[in-house]
Amino acid sequence: MKPSRLLITRLFGLLASLLAAWATTTAAHAQAVAVQVELQEATAKLGEDWVRIRRDKRGKPLALEVAIVRYVPADFSDQQAAMPDQYVDLVGAIHIADHGFYQKLNKRFRQYDALLYELVAPEGTVVERGRGTSNLNPLGAMQNGMSSMLELEHQLEQIDYTRPNFVHADFSPEQFMQSMENRDEGFAQLYFRMIGQAVAQQSQQAAQGDSTDLDIFSALFSKDRPRKLKIAMAKQFESMESVLMGFSGPDGSTLITERNKQALKVLRQQLAAGKRKLGIFYGAGHLPDMHDRLIADFGMKAVEVTWLEAWNLRPQGK
Repeated sequence: MKPSRLLITRLFGLLASLLAAWATTTAAHAQAVAVQVELQEATAKLGEDWVRIRRDKRGKPLALEVAIVRYVPADFSDQQAAMPDQYVDLVGAIHIADHGFYQKLNKRFRQYDALLYELVAPEGTVVERGRGTSNLNPLGAMQNGMSSMLELEHQLEQIDYTRPNFVHADFSPEQFMQSMENRDEGFAQLYFRMIGQAVAQQSQQAAQGDSTDLDIFSALFSKDRPRKLKIAMAKQFESMESVLMGFSGPDGSTLITERNKQALKVLRQQLAAGKRKLGIFYGAGHLPDMHDRLIADFGMKAVEVTWLEAWNLRPQGK
């Protein structure tokens, strides 16, 4: 007997809730503080980092930033790449952020012939502007609580999904479940893989003398609580893409690999329809794999990165 659409949606929401909760409480922060922000930018490889904390020269956090990386056909010359008439942008998504971050994205999204977006939902689903997420959904309840606690906005409330150039590029709940069945995957299997990753990350964290739990606990009693909590959470988001990629394993997974294949299938359709300026708006955990596929399967190369400030981590008034 096949599960109902409502059950599938609830199961997916439960899995997403477990993943998000774990990612924000147990992922280790193992990155050394860079002496110069300029040095970081000069040495970073395009498509390698998707979420980062920008720091000042003393190592104090200034902002959590998300990358937008541009890809052009590999045979484009440097001059053509500087002013391309055809490109694909991978735009890192973060589900709660400052209001200004989403305003910048809304403005940027207008320039694309097509903006492909991530959302496991039935075909034909219309994301009404400003609808937010229901507290009846575990993931929605958690994200609503976090946005309130951190004084941030929710993506579904701020991004205008009603624009005509927005194109759904993800599975329906039925397709998601079918892919899991084809791969002989299950929610329990993903859950125990998550536990294994958590144990490994906690061991690494303890060996380095770093405690995210302690950071969060201390922040709860700080006079500057929202900012201190954002700094603690930002350390988790900085390594989230590697954490999520770890769930895929050597043969990939429905959660990352198969959904990426679906998104890039839609990309091929849009390119075949004559669209030349395209964006793919997906969670940062998906983008390392998409980066590799754009190079290997689409004959493209990364030529430019733009960092957008998602969270302001500066002390008030600065």
